[in-house]
Amino acid sequence: MIESLRNQFNTNFSQEKYQTFLDDIASDFDYRPTFRIAETPFFIPKSLKKQIFEASQQVIEFIKRPDFKALTQRSVELNTSVPGEDAHTQFLAIDFGICEAEGQIIPKLIEVQGFPSIFNFQFNLYRKILKYYPFLSSVSPYPDGVDDTVYLSLLKEVVFGRFAPNEVVLLEIEPENQNTKIDFYYARRDLGIPIVCVSDVIKEGQQLFYRNSEGEKIRIRRIYNRVIFDELNLRKDLKLDFSFEEELDVEWAGHPNWYTRISKFILPYLQGPYFIESTLLSDMETIPEDLENYVLKPLFSFSGAGVIFHVRKEDVEAVTDKDLYILQKKVHYAPVVKSPDGNVKVEVRMLCLWPEKDESPTIVGNLVRLSRGEMIGVKFNKDKDWVGGTLGLFEK
Repeated sequence: MIESLRNQFNTNFSQEKYQTFLDDIASDFDYRPTFRIAETPFFIPKSLKKQIFEASQQVIEFIKRPDFKALTQRSVELNTSVPGEDAHTQFLAIDFGICEAEGQIIPKLIEVQGFPSIFNFQFNLYRKILKYYPFLSSVSPYPDGVDDTVYLSLLKEVVFGRFAPNEVVLLEIEPENQNTKIDFYYARRDLGIPIVCVSDVIKEGQQLFYRNSEGEKIRIRRIYNRVIFDELNLRKDLKLDFSFEEELDVEWAGHPNWYTRISKFILPYLQGPYFIESTLLSDMETIPEDLENYVLKPLFSFSGAGVIFHVRKEDVEAVTDKDLYILQKKVHYAPVVKSPDGNVKVEVRMLCLWPEKDESPTIVGNLVRLSRGEMIGVKFNKDKDWVGGTLGLFEK
């Protein structure tokens, strides 16, 4: 959207340079990411930057409300409740579609997650982009007052808490099989923490342990949690030595309850120009006649699972747990990124870190997804180019 940069980037782009860029990422760990990395960053002008930050702050202010836990308690009751919840989330991801409304470009909130995103990969992705396009140093993925030093320092503060790196583990379900494992590799390199599968955790009393590469048993004091319960609940084959629902002598970097509290559950509460009309099915008196203008979404799902884009009346009627679904007005993504053969749609995820001692979360960076499909997501963008994950670079 910054036309001068877009033209300069497209002129400097070549398929050969893009392939070298991908090979460079793969060379860090002799591993090529399984998700698609887009050919280009998204260039964000000051006007849109201002809107995105303003909208993000409105979401943050809602989450900081003193009655937030009371408002969202039902979400915890409807899901797995984990003991030891802290005062506030430590991670926040706020997703905006770049949309067109009344002839104007405007960010519209799509989703909010109280869960870590790929913080370490995004941190390293910017460095790779600058290596191949050094003129992009004139723009930045960071907000004013944040640079790569501040970013990494805040990330370490949130992940480590008061413990040493070897006492903190990145916990996941079969991490070697996860689509985001490139982020785990960067976390292990940049933070110095081990990657541990849930099935490898050893429980003794209320304490948890893991074995390091030398076979030594090490106490787990803090968990950098990357486990999604949607997936865990489906893995009946996994044998765990502990339960997330029992009292454990461990701290959480990203307590699991925040994943359900800060989710689509809060969308019906948010009102204003940056927010989309969203209604809990249990609060809906009549089904709208114009269902072609709505999307049906489960409150608690990951990566777009269970979303019905072309909604029929029978789809709404078939939902038995009506307090677990919302009907959300469709928005019109604006194809604002100019590729060599057509324009591309954009979703921007603002990444926030919230150390326990701080009064508010800090916006530290972003993640961008480019799409040519009907929706943002892998299954809607198969066999397409200039799509996938990338960074938003803000005009300074």
